[in-house]
Amino acid sequence: MSDKKEVFFWGAATSSHQVEGGNRNDWSEFERAHNLELSGSACDHYNRYKEDFDIARDLGHNAHRFSIEWSRVEPEEGKFNEQEIQHYRDVISALHERNIEPFVTLWHWTIPLWLRDQGGVLSKNFPKLFMRYAERMAREFPDVKFWITLNEPNVYTGHGYLKGEWPPGERSILKLVRANKNLVRAHRHAFVVMKKMNPSVQIGIAQNLIYFSRPLGAFKKYFYNEWFLNQIKKHQDFVGVNYYFSDRISNMHSDMKWGIDPEGLYFVLKQVGLYQKPVFILENGIANSPDDKRAIFIQDHVAFMQKAKSEGVDVRGYFYWSLLDNFEWANGFWPRFGLVEIDYKTMKRTVRPSALEYKKIIDQDEVER
Repeated sequence: MSDKKEVFFWGAATSSHQVEGGNRNDWSEFERAHNLELSGSACDHYNRYKEDFDIARDLGHNAHRFSIEWSRVEPEEGKFNEQEIQHYRDVISALHERNIEPFVTLWHWTIPLWLRDQGGVLSKNFPKLFMRYAERMAREFPDVKFWITLNEPNVYTGHGYLKGEWPPGERSILKLVRANKNLVRAHRHAFVVMKKMNPSVQIGIAQNLIYFSRPLGAFKKYFYNEWFLNQIKKHQDFVGVNYYFSDRISNMHSDMKWGIDPEGLYFVLKQVGLYQKPVFILENGIANSPDDKRAIFIQDHVAFMQKAKSEGVDVRGYFYWSLLDNFEWANGFWPRFGLVEIDYKTMKRTVRPSALEYKKIIDQDEVER
């Protein structure tokens, strides 16, 4: 008689600023200051989360990744909003009621205004302030098993401090380095305090990874893919992978002109397998408004994930980005990543055919258990 197969987590992901609506943070202020499309009500997920989780359950998902909006729960420095904490407690309960495992992100790029005014992630106090926030959330939500402290620190610092396209809109190598180091300290501080509170929780980050194959690829791979993970390798229980594209020329592209390279996921999984930790694919998705490429995109990426898994990489979950069409940062609402289509005028939810194809993959995995 064979041992019981370990549960594999299948689901989708969202982030607070992109789906909740009604947020006021450094990003919402940046939108106004730079005449960008406003996030506004977004998908109204803040009010419709139960409806959205019903859809996720019906699509066979047994896990869901979402983020807590720091600016909601700590709108003033050191003053936590009990009503907003209760909201996220209700969100977590709604997931558990539907037998969906919550994977909770503490920081998906947005900064409370009071912290922005102190310098944001560059503030010398940022690591301790983040630690305090992380400790409070871990205390408030003891039934959360999986925590992601930081989402894609490499993307955040690159766009915010190198390209200057995102908040705070600066271009400085020195500030880029300082921001990365402060984020490393913030994660380490949070990891220590959260594990001290509950040693059984599983903590990691979500790192955006690109498969680099061209000349100078080794240099880019180290600084983009590996540097941050190397800094926290003694302070993570799992490696979180976000993968969208490689640097290889592709004949197939998403609506955002990102090349589609499913094999690149296999290569980056083999890379992170060297850390000898469990691996979760926390984001993998495509902007595809006609929904004519999404099903094969998921099928092909899952196939290469399974190949890496068969070769010893301890992959334990796959989260498609995103459950819902959402606010795609500086690009606004036009990119359509969702398994579920959103009519932004009526907020009507419509399950896309590709979501049902993803469900078939999940159902097949259930059969194999």
